[in-house]
Amino acid sequence: MSDRPDLTPPEPEQPSASEVLGAALSGAARRAGLDPAEGRSTGHVVWSAIGGWRGILESVLPGLVFVVAWTLTYDPATKDANLPLSLGLSVGLAVVFTAVRLIQRQSANAAIGGLVATGVAAALSLLTGRGEDNFIPGFLTNIAYGSALLISALVGWSLIGLAVGFLMGEGTAWRRDKRKRRVFFWLAIVWAGLFAARLIVQVPLYFAGDVTALGTLKLIMGLPLFAPLIAVTWLVVRALYPRASEPSATASE
Repeated sequence: MSDRPDLTPPEPEQPSASEVLGAALSGAARRAGLDPAEGRSTGHVVWSAIGGWRGILESVLPGLVFVVAWTLTYDPATKDANLPLSLGLSVGLAVVFTAVRLIQRQSANAAIGGLVATGVAAALSLLTGRGEDNFIPGFLTNIAYGSALLISALVGWSLIGLAVGFLMGEGTAWRRDKRKRRVFFWLAIVWAGLFAARLIVQVPLYFAGDVTALGTLKLIMGLPLFAPLIAVTWLVVRALYPRASEPSATASE
C-alpha cells in the first residue's frame, strides 16, 4: 500500500439551485439594461427595459391590430367577427417585426418570443373559433409569473432579491440583511400584484366574451403599468445600494 498523499484535486462544488436561478435572472436583467451598478438614469433604464420605440411597437401593435380588426368586422346581430383576418393581421405584423430584426442582424430574441406567443394564441383561437381564446396564453403567463413571484416572497427567496443580489455581486448575502429582505419581499409582492390585477380585471371579460374590451384592457395593463413599476423597482434598488449605483460619489471621497 502506497504512503503517498492523495494528490487528486477536489471536485468543484456544484452551484446551488438559488445560485443558478439568481445568475440566470441577473443575466436576463443585465441584457435588458437593468444593471444598478452602471449608474444610469431612471428614464434611460426604463426605456432600455421596454426596448425603446421598436420594443413598444413590437409589443403593442400586434395586439392593437387584432382588437381594431375584430371591432371593425364585428357584427352585433351574430355577435361574431372576422377572426381569421384579425389573427392573420396580428401574426403577420409579428412576422414582419421578427424578419426586420433578422435582416438587420439585431438581437431578435424578444421579437421571436413575441412571434411564438402570438402564433400559439392565434392557433388556439382558430382551433376553437373563439376570439377570446386568443388571450388564454396571456392568462397562463400571468398566472405563472405571479405565482412564482408570490411564492418566492413567502418562502423568503424573493426572485427580485435573487436577481439584484447577483447583479450587485453579493449573491444571496442580502438574505442576512433584514432591511433588504423586507424590501425585496414587498417588491416581489407588488410585481405579483400586477399580474394578479391583470387576471382579476381581464378574466371576467373573457367569460363574458367581450373581445374588444378584453383586448383594450390588456393593452392598457401592459406597458403603461409595466414601465412605472420598472422605474419604482429601479429607484428602490438604487436606494439599497447607493455606493454601487453612484460610482461618482465613491470617486470623490
